[in-house]
Amino acid sequence: MIKVGSEFYIRASSLTSRRATRVLVNGESFAVFEVGGDILEAPKETLGFFHRDTRYVSRFELKIAGETPYYLNSYSSRENAQLRINLSNPDLGVSGDSIALPRNSIQIERNWVIAGAVLFHKVTLRNYARLTVEIPLDFLFGADFADVFEVRGFRRTSYGRRLAPLVTRDTVTFVYHGLDGMKRFTQLAFQSAPVTLEAGRASFLVRLKPDEQKEVEVRILCGCEEASSSQTPTRFDDALMQRRAEIERLDAGWARISASHESLDLLLQRSIADLTSMMRFAPEGTFLMAGIPWFATLFGRDSMLTALFALPLNPALAVGTLKTLASLQGSQSDSARDEQPGKIVHEIRGGELAAIGEVPFARYYGSVDSTPLFLWLLGRYVETTGDLELGERLWSNAERALDWIERWGDRDGDLYVEYFRETPRGLANQGWKDSFDAISHADGTLAQAPIALCEVQGYVYAAYTCIAPVARRLGREELAARLDERAALLRSRFSHDFWLDHEGTVALALDAEKRPCRVMSSNAGHCLTTGLLNREQADALAERLMRGDMFTGWGVRTLSSKERRYNPMSYHNGSVWPHDNALIAAGLARYNRRQDAVRILDGLLQAAGQFKTGSLPELFCGFPRDERLGPVPYPVACHPQAWSAASIFMILQAMLGIEVMGFDRKLVIDSPTMPEWLDWLRIEGLKVGDGEVSLILRRVPEGTSVSIIERRGNVSIEVLK
Repeated sequence: MIKVGSEFYIRASSLTSRRATRVLVNGESFAVFEVGGDILEAPKETLGFFHRDTRYVSRFELKIAGETPYYLNSYSSRENAQLRINLSNPDLGVSGDSIALPRNSIQIERNWVIAGAVLFHKVTLRNYARLTVEIPLDFLFGADFADVFEVRGFRRTSYGRRLAPLVTRDTVTFVYHGLDGMKRFTQLAFQSAPVTLEAGRASFLVRLKPDEQKEVEVRILCGCEEASSSQTPTRFDDALMQRRAEIERLDAGWARISASHESLDLLLQRSIADLTSMMRFAPEGTFLMAGIPWFATLFGRDSMLTALFALPLNPALAVGTLKTLASLQGSQSDSARDEQPGKIVHEIRGGELAAIGEVPFARYYGSVDSTPLFLWLLGRYVETTGDLELGERLWSNAERALDWIERWGDRDGDLYVEYFRETPRGLANQGWKDSFDAISHADGTLAQAPIALCEVQGYVYAAYTCIAPVARRLGREELAARLDERAALLRSRFSHDFWLDHEGTVALALDAEKRPCRVMSSNAGHCLTTGLLNREQADALAERLMRGDMFTGWGVRTLSSKERRYNPMSYHNGSVWPHDNALIAAGLARYNRRQDAVRILDGLLQAAGQFKTGSLPELFCGFPRDERLGPVPYPVACHPQAWSAASIFMILQAMLGIEVMGFDRKLVIDSPTMPEWLDWLRIEGLKVGDGEVSLILRRVPEGTSVSIIERRGNVSIEVLK
């Protein structure tokens, strides 16, 4: 037998790969519909309305005269506030050659919006027939209260207790007493009472005169408390107004980027809309969910890299992310959670299975890179914004993170941070490639832990070099000098222990016996990003990454097509990840390979256009580029996904050489490069220290010109050629 994964492997239904879906997101609440706006009863698919890792609506179908309506089109609004679907009636009352009501006589418009943990639905029917009609309209619904891990395929052995549905004149309430002691409920409240209302069906009889239209509304509340109508709007239009106002408030935190190229401009706008839709409010500030549907929660690694990618354009994301993660920083040694003092959390889960310990992710610390990423992000935030106050506020967290790196991350004292899981139920691999088979040797055998990943050493190097200046600004000169010394020593040792001269790359990892994993992987590109390699090594690696066995034409693969474990349809062994490519593009630009960064931008941009979503998914398959076939989707990829959405901003920063220096109130644009298909890029409202600047970059025969549109405050701009 071939082992395909751990118990947390996503066992997707094959129908998932054939199903066209639409997604609506509001922070930790999201809904997945089939393309016509229905939630079909499909237990092992992600269709449904979810909140905090629980599916509260597992079925919601609309029928007209007992039939499924014709599908015309569906789309999300520009700002992702609502989902709109256009349908029409099928042929009704067919008897021999006669049809009582021909198809396309009644327009059916469906609208969905999420406000908090409440899902609103409005159906508008308009009669285009020349006679008065009476149309039966039915809603079929259900609530299974499935945990998201159950939907993913986790096989649970015991369940809580479901109560008999409570039906009133205009409401139906489903209640589930979970094994975690929580009472979860789903309540459907109809704005006007149906003709008949049962536990799984609401029936209306809609009478329409010619050209008349009527509306039917339902509000679906869910959660772990009794339903309260005072906490949310009661009507769809009010909920939509509330959601739009919320998005507008969140949008105000972004610097705006627009482009002359239509597809790039669409990608920029859709990426911001995706990110804004996944923002969650917390006492510490705003942060981002990792991805929909599998990771609609806080992930240390994902949330921090997303904030890093978007840092100059929306610094507030870093603030909320850092504060929230600091509040969850490890405080004890707990092997059941892979927790140690000072370690930054990997993920937080709020579902029933996590609460009762069936899955270990209620508060789980099994990632080796979250802690150095915390320091990297904090250091970059302080230097980018000039906000030393946050650095001082979180300094004790930074010191504990540094202590974790030296005491727990590097237990054998060789300067390399390694991982091994302490709980047998946790993740076997604890870097960003966390599939069970992601870390292997050239012959295909799996590496044994403790494992030192190459990119993690890069993150540690970035942590040292970025947090040392903050230490100096806070008067901790001795610590800063020690961090500089450790960074230099790590860089020297890494070049010796990881560099594979014959292959022109760095080893994917060192295994338990300190043997290098001599495989060509995208992880090596992250070492370019962090500056861990010397110039000669960097040039060799840059050239190697852009060869045909790594670069598909759409992006850089996670694993070379020449490696034993290569599989273009795998999660981590040959697929293409936009966030991975963004880091590689930043690394290429760091070593003046901006034209290669442009190649990555060009591939990902065209892939986004082929996917018809306007933005990038979590990953896609790593087949060689074929214009007839296009990029091949990965069936269970998250979309939207935070670090994929933010990737375009990191790539543009790399291509344009943008660096914001908050303490100096200076914007540096170093050797900007623009592709031949791009005439101009406009950046508006970019914060520089306590000032702000708007500018436009144009492609000219001599290269790239920079023109200032507006400058507020004492801001200087330096353009380097």
